Amino acid sequence: MNVTERFSKTVIAAMQRFIAEADGNEVFFTGHINGSGIVESVEAAARGNESSVPVNFSKMRECSVLIHNHPDGNIHPSDADLSVASGCSENAQGFYIINNDVSEVYVVMEPVLPKKIEKLNPEKVAEYISCGGPLAKISDSFEERPVQIELLKKIAEAFNDGQVGVFEAGTGVGKSFAYLIPAMLWAVENKERVVVSTGTINLQQQLSEKDIPAAEKIIGKKVKAVLVKGRQNFICLRRLEDVANDRDLFSEETEILDKINQWAKESPTGSRSDLPFMPPDNVWSRVCSESDACMGMRCLYREQCFVMRMRKEASDANLLVVNHHLLFADIESRMGGAGYDDAAVLPPYRRIIFDEAHDMENAATSFFSTGFTRFRLLRLINLLYRKKKSSIAGYVFTLQALSTGPDLTSHVISSIEAVKTSMTGLETAACDLMQTEFTFRLYQQTARAFGPVISLMTQLGDNIAAVCAFIRDIMESISESNRENSIFWESKNILRRLDEIAVFCHNFPLWSEKQDTVFWMQKLHLNPALAKNVQNPWYVQFVQTPLEISSKMASGVFEPMKTVVCTSATLSTGRHFDWWMRRSGAAFVEPQRISSAEFPSPFPYKKNMFFAVPKDAPFPDSSSYQAFVEQAVVRLIKAASGRTLVLFTSFDSLIHACSYARSMLRNSGITIMKQGEDDRFRLLDNFKKDVNSVLFATDSFRQGIDVPGQSLSQVIIAKLPFSVPNDPVFTARSEQIELRGGSSFMDLSVPDAIIKYRQAVGRLIRRSDDRGSVVVLDRRIIEKSYGRLFLASMPEVNVRYEPLEDLSQNIQNFLDL
Repeated sequence: MNVTERFSKTVIAAMQRFIAEADGNEVFFTGHINGSGIVESVEAAARGNESSVPVNFSKMRECSVLIHNHPDGNIHPSDADLSVASGCSENAQGFYIINNDVSEVYVVMEPVLPKKIEKLNPEKVAEYISCGGPLAKISDSFEERPVQIELLKKIAEAFNDGQVGVFEAGTGVGKSFAYLIPAMLWAVENKERVVVSTGTINLQQQLSEKDIPAAEKIIGKKVKAVLVKGRQNFICLRRLEDVANDRDLFSEETEILDKINQWAKESPTGSRSDLPFMPPDNVWSRVCSESDACMGMRCLYREQCFVMRMRKEASDANLLVVNHHLLFADIESRMGGAGYDDAAVLPPYRRIIFDEAHDMENAATSFFSTGFTRFRLLRLINLLYRKKKSSIAGYVFTLQALSTGPDLTSHVISSIEAVKTSMTGLETAACDLMQTEFTFRLYQQTARAFGPVISLMTQLGDNIAAVCAFIRDIMESISESNRENSIFWESKNILRRLDEIAVFCHNFPLWSEKQDTVFWMQKLHLNPALAKNVQNPWYVQFVQTPLEISSKMASGVFEPMKTVVCTSATLSTGRHFDWWMRRSGAAFVEPQRISSAEFPSPFPYKKNMFFAVPKDAPFPDSSSYQAFVEQAVVRLIKAASGRTLVLFTSFDSLIHACSYARSMLRNSGITIMKQGEDDRFRLLDNFKKDVNSVLFATDSFRQGIDVPGQSLSQVIIAKLPFSVPNDPVFTARSEQIELRGGSSFMDLSVPDAIIKYRQAVGRLIRRSDDRGSVVVLDRRIIEKSYGRLFLASMPEVNVRYEPLEDLSQNIQNFLDL
């Protein structure tokens, strides 16, 4: 083949020079082609000997074609060449072999011609939200925000240059428009799908219902955006019918099922969030869509399927809005073999925006953790076989009736009884081991004490495996025509879940061989409403959690994606992003791909926030600290006439402080609410509506709460939010840092607490005219050397360090009460 049909003259000369400089040995090149398929630039990425050369995988990531020379002049591919060329086909890359003087070329794999990319003009895109632009014309309250404009430009550049953007945008910057406008323009102009991933339902709904429609008006273009939810959020009409026809098995939930059935007949979406009531998880899990229980084209309801309808909408959407959990499910599927060019859980995409990116590590850790409880196990087992009084029911009887094989029902029943017995023994042994502790980790120091638990865990895994084996034997003898029965598909779903638990049980004893995993258990209490008729309301959850997720995030997200934008109001610690980047996996990215910047809030914190620390507060390790907290909280609530969010790191401390406040403020007209006494969303709704109310909550309320106006005029932080010492995953990660020669306190505990602290402080000022006080009852923030890192991470405010009595009066004066 004529080499000039493949290479420019400049490239030919460059490769000849590189080969000569390598003394005629093999050289590995990466090349870039133009729209005509001509290689117009090359880089010598590696050099070898006369018969081989290493492949530089980091350099081949973005190139169009891989090229290397054969010094012996035989340019036909070896087996090793063909193996590398096969990998090229998956990445749409070409693979060429040349001789040493670059007079001949053998094309092993043709490259895919590059699609013409329409890059964004950051200055022009910024005009959409600048003075005189479309936003200014359609918004009565428009006010140009320079920081928002700069953020938008940075995000536009990240799309143009294939960057990983790490952008901290303070409250009020307007980050939603700053990323939606360039993302939507890019998606429309280049016909490339963009995924926006968020951490909370509230933000997903805000984006879908408010921000995206508004952004469409601003850019004057129609963009198809779809809010994608996991299939378990949707009702399955076939499963709902099956449950309705098997009322004996679900007699206790008949009323709830009837309500769901009536709703499903009229619902346009079939989404759980659209139900006018919240069904119990054990009921919803029986009627929601499940991948393993899906009959696909065999299903009689396929034309009405809500999941298929959503997927069809998503398949040609420009913009997908998802939560972190669903995104990680998709990434896991792609890393497991689905690849990045075809549909997996989501349609294919190469550009992601992570909003609320500060929580990426926690979301990924949660997703990639696995575990089970007796309730989850027994719920599955009871579907196969259940005995109540004098009646028996379960799928095993239907399966056996359909099967042409021997009757194995008695074997299944005896194996199920063995599962129940071993589960009871396992939970008893776990509770005996934990005694008064609520969490317990399996590691070298506790391995001997874990002996009975491990033995019973192994036994439970064997018994579950026996149940699965008998059920599979029955199912294998069912004819193809009888496999259309929905019970067959439901049983497949149950077997998959039981297999997962069995694998978990057999992994637990192998803890010492799995150094990248934390094995632990925790004791939990049933919801008070469910615990009324239960003899023992305590139960144990057994869990295994990845020790770190950074490498998985790097290989699954940051490396294969062309653009990844990560934004949040709280990414930095001490004015840099190093800690977040290490924990999230972004630190593995080539430095030249990283673009990072801070965009401070435009709100007048120095004027509108009264920040205080009581000088007379005992240190948290003092025996008098709790009493001080209880008295201080009451005094500060009075100073603000309610209107206060009180955040604790300990639920026990919260309970005592709330009880004391209720007794002291009984006749004050101030409503006191406590986390756990009602649904989270109802609590927040009531807190917003009742201007004189107070909400006592734990750290879980430090984010995702938006209460602008007078309803929230004071945030009290009882203690700096360091992770509790008995958190098994946090402890294991701390030990790993120490083993590597680092300081777990300064390298993990402090930066982790700073991010949580910043989230808590950020609850107060939600719009430019909000004003109020933040009081930290932990004077370590002033007295300890690391305290300055917490203060440095905040917006600029005046710090008041005075006795509580003086602070209370000054807060009252500040709030003009």
